[in-house]
Amino acid sequence: MNRTLSTAVLCSAVATGALCADAASAHHSFAMFDRNTTSVIDGTIKEFQWTSPHMWIQLVAPDKDGKLVEYGFEGGPPSNGQGWSRHSLKAGDKVKITYHPLRTGGAGGEFMQAVFPSGATVPDRSAARGAGARGAGGPE
Repeated sequence: MNRTLSTAVLCSAVATGALCADAASAHHSFAMFDRNTTSVIDGTIKEFQWTSPHMWIQLVAPDKDGKLVEYGFEGGPPSNGQGWSRHSLKAGDKVKITYHPLRTGGAGGEFMQAVFPSGATVPDRSAARGAGARGAGGPE
């Protein structure tokens, strides 16, 4: 009976592991973004979501007709060590965002970088080396 129970537990563990691996793989897929294309957009931060597993940036920017559109940009995990903090972006910040657009043409994409009018950037590579979350000249 112990051998049967051990086999059942082992099979269950293997099945659970396979399901988790599949879910993790699907979750971390960035296939929805066109990584062969880079776009840039100027706008105002509506919300910065410092959440696991990925950060999100909601940006409001005018479209070609001047109508305000909300864009959603997915970033990496908060723990990626790239000079980020929960204070890196805040509602009302004016930024220029560089991103890989959605393949569907929707309003958003994979976040790459934000540049403030001062020229400071997020992620700030100097911050990743210990200079501070927003870098020299960034808004506080």
